[in-house]
Amino acid sequence: MERIVECVPNFSEGRNLETIASIVEAVESVENAFVLSTHSDADHNRLVITFVADPGSVVAAAVQAVRVAAERIDLRNHTGVHPRLGATDVLPFVPIRNVSMDDCVRLAHEAGARIARELEIPIYFYGRAALVETRVNLEDVRRGGFERLREDTPALSERAPDVAPASGSGRVHPSAGATIVGARPILIAFNVNLHTTDISIGRRIARQVRSRDGGLPFVKALGLYLGEQGMVQVSMNLLDYKVTGLREVFEAVRREAEASGVIVAGSEIVGLVPQDALDRSAGYDLQLTNFTRDLVLEQRIAARLASARAK
Repeated sequence: MERIVECVPNFSEGRNLETIASIVEAVESVENAFVLSTHSDADHNRLVITFVADPGSVVAAAVQAVRVAAERIDLRNHTGVHPRLGATDVLPFVPIRNVSMDDCVRLAHEAGARIARELEIPIYFYGRAALVETRVNLEDVRRGGFERLREDTPALSERAPDVAPASGSGRVHPSAGATIVGARPILIAFNVNLHTTDISIGRRIARQVRSRDGGLPFVKALGLYLGEQGMVQVSMNLLDYKVTGLREVFEAVRREAEASGVIVAGSEIVGLVPQDALDRSAGYDLQLTNFTRDLVLEQRIAARLASARAK
């Protein structure tokens, strides 16, 4: 595959194995679309799929996955600690090989238009695909979640979607909510779990490390309570690992936790991680509980494409 786009959709389902399998199958039903990894969590009640495709196939695979998610996920019955706006909550397109960011912006806009037209799900564009400055940051679009979106007055609200269903059925799909579609560079989703049940500690640490509150540059963070695991998690996105890497954020969380008399239980990568990010933390113990070489982005792409060629 000469040109590669990565797509990392986040779905509001982390418990129903049949639904998870159906969404994965939907992606792989499209020719030249290859799932690299899946990560689901019952406390978050969330599924993250990482897949790659050529530019001519990636939108079809994404739309098919959104279609199945809309059929199987009802947000009116959804609970989970992670914020969400839709059954397919976030749908980012990422340039990997011989593809530009402008290409991914065009793909995001194409996908959003199709989802609104074919599935009657309202669309918000974020990141590099944002149409207005106030929607560049994902958290600004998602603030208040599905529940607030349902309660807002339709089209007159500042939260009116960027692309509304042609049917005029309203700003929010009754069960699938809305989907946030974007284009962005590679990011690393990195969680650090703490041996405590005190959510206030996790929230304080998240405030200390995230960029918007004066913490580390290019870091987003939330403090979440994981009821099934009986611990607190600092859930983070590293938006530019070359500026702030895994080692720096882990050390910052560990230091802040120890200041509260809490020790780190372990950490995890959600999705895939570039080899370069690991090289930058070489020799440092990140206490990763889920690491295998299959989590390395370049390795997974090479292995998956080699497997496809062998068939």
